[in-house]
This record gives sequence, structure tokens and C-alpha cells, in this order.
Amino acid sequence: MAGTQQEPAAADREIVISRVVDAPRELVFEAFTEVRHLSRWWGPEGFTTTTRSFEFRVGGVWDFVMHGPDGTDYSEWITWTGIVPPERIALLHGESRDDPNAFESVLTFAPDGAATRIVMRTVFPTRELRDEAVEKYHAVEGGRQTLSSLADYVTELVRKGSEG
Repeated sequence: MAGTQQEPAAADREIVISRVVDAPRELVFEAFTEVRHLSRWWGPEGFTTTTRSFEFRVGGVWDFVMHGPDGTDYSEWITWTGIVPPERIALLHGESRDDPNAFESVLTFAPDGAATRIVMRTVFPTRELRDEAVEKYHAVEGGRQTLSSLADYVTELVRKGSEG
């Protein structure tokens, strides 16, 4: 009951980004579940990712560093809070386990013909944190670039698979 009442109040604290990816839903979902995939596409343009530890299960953690194009390193920490293969992943994302400013994201994967529509809904603890993410860290553009990298990566996997 509380969850439905809170939904409208979250609107000023959220960012929603979606993209249609020209690949089957199971493959797009898998690209989020295995570190061998994630490290190839995660992050905005120009960023690379180094994984310290990775365990894809509810309560599991992905501890990693994003390396910015300017040489800045960003410590990142994700714990998976819900996993429903191949349709939904919920997570908490911050700089560390105890980050009071960590934000929640829910990713949904829906069939769209032969393609997959992915929707990434992120809710921040406060409107101010959402605004800072948008203005200072370019979260909307970064999210779009990240989903674009995902699309390029899985499309290439599909292409390579069909060549075999």
C-alpha cells in the first residue's frame, strides 16, 4: 500500500531513460548479469571499468572503479535488490556500501518485436541529489550513452553469432 502512495511523490526525484535494443531480451538481460559483458560496455562514452568483485544475486555486490576520460577514478558500488530473469533487475548504487546518497534503479526488459525495450528508472533520495546528478554529473546524457554502449555491444554479439 505504501509503495503505491509514494510513486507520485518520487517523480521529482527520478530519472527515466529508455532505449530499444536490436537484440533478444535474454541476451540484453545477460549483458547485465555477467561481468565479462558488463566490463565491455558499462559507463558513458570514454569511460572504462575495472571490477574488484562481482556476484550477481539478490544481496550480491558489484564493487568497481570507473575510469574517466580525464584520468579521474570513481569508486562505485552496486548491490542487487531484486532479480527476475529476463525481465527486471533492481539495484542500489552508490560510492560505497554505506553511501547515504545511494540511489535505487529498476531496469525492465520488455520484448519489442525481435528487439528489446529497456527502461532504466532511477530514484534518488532527494530532489537535490537528482538535480546534482543531472547538472554536475550529466546523469541523463551518461545514462543514454551507457544504454547506447549496451546496444552497440549486444548488437555486435548478435551479428557475430549469426556469422557462425
